Amino acid sequence: MTKLFLSLHVLAAVLAIGPVTVAASMFPRALRHAHSAPGDIEVLAGLRTLHRICRVYAGIGIAVPLFGFATAGTLGVLGSGWLITSIILTAAAAAVLGLLILPVQESALTAAQAPDPGPGVPPAARLAMLTGLFNLLWATVTVLMIVRPGSTTGA
Repeated sequence: MTKLFLSLHVLAAVLAIGPVTVAASMFPRALRHAHSAPGDIEVLAGLRTLHRICRVYAGIGIAVPLFGFATAGTLGVLGSGWLITSIILTAAAAAVLGLLILPVQESALTAAQAPDPGPGVPPAARLAMLTGLFNLLWATVTVLMIVRPGSTTGA
């Protein structure tokens, strides 16, 4: 059962978190392009698509920690420091995505679709910084999952 849960955990991470990190990383550049070409329907469609990818795959991404807990339970490592750290970092990444990135994308998309975006448009630089933080958190979790400090596997 462990191999099944681990396989599902890794597949969920690749298929759910991967698209979010890529789409969220592309959004700030697309937003800058939208500001340089106001009213361009193709640019706005691209922004909407990137935001939808982030939103949908963020929801699908809940499978990653669910399968992760199942895997950790079968391995008997739920109390390990590296796993607890990974859980905290995963929660932080989810909070950054759900509470910061997605709402800022939503407001930036709404503003970009307005005839005159005005000065209140959230800057693409802030989104880029938040996305970088999100990606760094996930990269750290990935390294912890591979290296597993204190592991007896020799990794």
